[in-house]
Amino acid sequence: MRNFILILVFSFFMVSVSAQEMNCVVTINADQVSQTNQQIFKTLERSLNDFINKNKWTNRTFKENERISSQMFITITNYESNRFEGNIQIQSSRPVFNTSYETPIFNYKDNQLNFEYIEFQPLVFNENVFESNLVSVVAFYVYTMLGLDADTFSLEGGTEYFRKAQQITTQAQSSNYAGWDQNSDRSRFELVDNLLSNTYREYRIAMYNYHRKGLDILGDNNSTGKQVIAGTMKLFETMIKRRPNAFLIQTFFDAKSDEIQNIFSDGPKVDIVQLKETLNSIAPLYSSTWNDIKY
Repeated sequence: MRNFILILVFSFFMVSVSAQEMNCVVTINADQVSQTNQQIFKTLERSLNDFINKNKWTNRTFKENERISSQMFITITNYESNRFEGNIQIQSSRPVFNTSYETPIFNYKDNQLNFEYIEFQPLVFNENVFESNLVSVVAFYVYTMLGLDADTFSLEGGTEYFRKAQQITTQAQSSNYAGWDQNSDRSRFELVDNLLSNTYREYRIAMYNYHRKGLDILGDNNSTGKQVIAGTMKLFETMIKRRPNAFLIQTFFDAKSDEIQNIFSDGPKVDIVQLKETLNSIAPLYSSTWNDIKY
């Protein structure tokens, strides 16, 4: 009996220390499709949840509480003869040190989703070969989320994952599926290319400073944390001078605008006037959010 209990404990320990990297919820909405048999969308939804959460994406060992919380919302707008068209919204977050709060890291909508899928078709990722556009798109965003998450814990810590996403992009470019073309605006190619480019290095420095040096110390030193976060916005000013309308700045504020407004609306004071000027300069699309910062 004692040996049996030890085996159970050991088995649980092995599962806990080797948990997969992703804790992702995939939701498929096919309300726009005139299809009497909705079962294929439910089957696909289950398959994608298993594919993302049960696959091993890295060589690292993740603890259960280190898994990346994320969501993928897939909206199907057209379905015919095993061909699907629609969009995919990707969101990910990570916990803030010494709090129960999860901060949004990535909030991105890709409108160029199209793929072929037969019900119960196995979803298998081969990092060396392009086989399925659905698998490639999903794997691309898994590695993008892994990279962005790693960048918030160590400076440029996500490079190896961004390179995996870049490899997927390179293999997919000859497939003629939309979203991979380097000449398309706001494509997957542009996203990962910018993440790995020194031209936009301030973005990755900002991701590290904002989260590790700012948010993670807010609980212990609210004033210093806010000063660091406010100072981080200056990095985007530098980047904009070099590349106006930089794609990555939009992705940052798509995820962070509401959080920034909340951070600076109470507690120890910072120079809010200067902060608002900076925010309106680098992210004017969110001017109404910045105007809601109370002080």
